[in-house]
Amino acid sequence: MRPFVRVLATLLGLAFAAAGALLALEVGWHWWRPDSAPLLVPWPRWQAQLAALGWDAYAVRVGAGVVAAAGLVLVVCAMAAGSRAVRLTDPADGVSVSTSPRSLARLVGLTVRAQDNVAGASVTASARRIRVRAKSVLEAEGELRPRLLETVAALLDDVPLARRPKVTVVVDSPKDRR
Repeated sequence: MRPFVRVLATLLGLAFAAAGALLALEVGWHWWRPDSAPLLVPWPRWQAQLAALGWDAYAVRVGAGVVAAAGLVLVVCAMAAGSRAVRLTDPADGVSVSTSPRSLARLVGLTVRAQDNVAGASVTASARRIRVRAKSVLEAEGELRPRLLETVAALLDDVPLARRPKVTVVVDSPKDRR
């Protein structure tokens, strides 16, 4: 959800910047040539059409509903893209400690890659789940997977996490394909 919010914020920022530049261009044009027609946007025609609308018109109600729905969607997206920090146990009253999912994934990845017969590993982590995908050339999944689960469990015992995440380990091995 965070990448969506970042892209949406960028697009909205660019749209507001373009609208501001267009407004500045139109105002400058009107100051330079007050009697001529608008440069790009037909402001006088829009003004006449909007002056004919009352607050109780159907178009005004629909527009207000669309704007309210869009605002609600933006609020929900912003709330869903909240902090993804992994909480650690508090060392003292009034002190809270957290780490990023990326740093937890790096710690688990370094530990997994240091194991024997592991050619490489990719790790994704969150506060609820850690996924390890290891590659091995010499060992089959049935041999390596329990050892890696035990290694990650021992590491998580040493890290003071407030909530223990679920760990899944998958091993890709050519021995399993034979």
